Amino acid sequence: MVTIRVPEHVPPEMVKDFSLFTSPGMERMPNGDPHAAVACLHNGPRIFYSPCNTRDGRGTWVITRAQDQRELLQDTLTFSSHRSLFASALGENWPLIPLELDPPAHSVFRSLLNPLLSPKRITELEPAVRDRAIALISKISASSTSCDVLTDFAFPFAVSISLRLLGLSDERLDTFVGWGRDLLHGDGIKQTAAARTILAFIDELAAMRRKEPTDDFMTFVVQAKVDGRALRDEEIHGIGVLLFVAGLDTVATAIGFDLAYLARNPKEQELLRSKPDRIVLAAEELLRAYSTVQMIRVATKDINFEGAPIRKGDFVSCATMIANRDPAEFEHPNTIDLAREDNRHTAFAYGPHRCLGSHLARQEIVIALEEWLSRI
Repeated sequence: MVTIRVPEHVPPEMVKDFSLFTSPGMERMPNGDPHAAVACLHNGPRIFYSPCNTRDGRGTWVITRAQDQRELLQDTLTFSSHRSLFASALGENWPLIPLELDPPAHSVFRSLLNPLLSPKRITELEPAVRDRAIALISKISASSTSCDVLTDFAFPFAVSISLRLLGLSDERLDTFVGWGRDLLHGDGIKQTAAARTILAFIDELAAMRRKEPTDDFMTFVVQAKVDGRALRDEEIHGIGVLLFVAGLDTVATAIGFDLAYLARNPKEQELLRSKPDRIVLAAEELLRAYSTVQMIRVATKDINFEGAPIRKGDFVSCATMIANRDPAEFEHPNTIDLAREDNRHTAFAYGPHRCLGSHLARQEIVIALEEWLSRI
């Protein structure tokens, strides 16, 4: 059992019983909608302390306003990204790169990796991404009258694209999907075992690409240099693991939420089916409405932030699903408007750590919707 403790420096009136993982009142929301549940936070204080807002039960300060989140995420000197989440499960201490690096190291690796996921490179990938979506959807439509969207389509689709970036075929697709599920959703034992398996796989792949280079992401990484030197093993671990993990849950979950919304709203579904040119704009609104990423930062010093006495070492949560329902940012934030323009959502985070793979994620989501609506 995890003992929940509120630090002494947190005023009792600033404590709120809240967790993104087990939100009180969630079961009372329409359709069990977690996004509607967290949107209710905008009726309360702009910042509060939750003693259990992480998967391990550790407390965080929760930032509810989009403007405050942007300010905090820009201040990398005061609020650090370095937590070594993946490595800590193995009893090690190396960061996912560039996600868990702070400037100036973050900028060095971000510049190194940007070309691999640039808009131009992603455009070149489009035929392969579309072919994969078509193959999975065609198999579903030919073999059954129903399916589990996440299991049968979204997860295999997202994982297969990650495999392609790594230069691998889909022969072991089910195995990789299983690793991802155990890592992201399993209990502690399964998570640790999956982390070790994924790391061993990254090491094996890196060794293979050193001997047999090809035109893929991992070959680039093992041949890359920073400051005139080759990358260290821990740096290759950090980059390789992030590539493997980053696209799994976020893209698959986005596709799942999008198709769930369209299933409940057949008129919107028919509109997009008859006017597919509107899907790109609709995908942005669905990203806003159904954001899934929580950015956690660690305070590097004592600071009073908007009245909150944050102390060095405190965790601070900037959850996209809260910011993207902020009425100060979006007119009628809880209304899903697939024609919404000037959509300043933060589904891909904000500031220096804005998602490196956002162009690819957008492409996968749009293609998934286009091909699904044209075939199902």
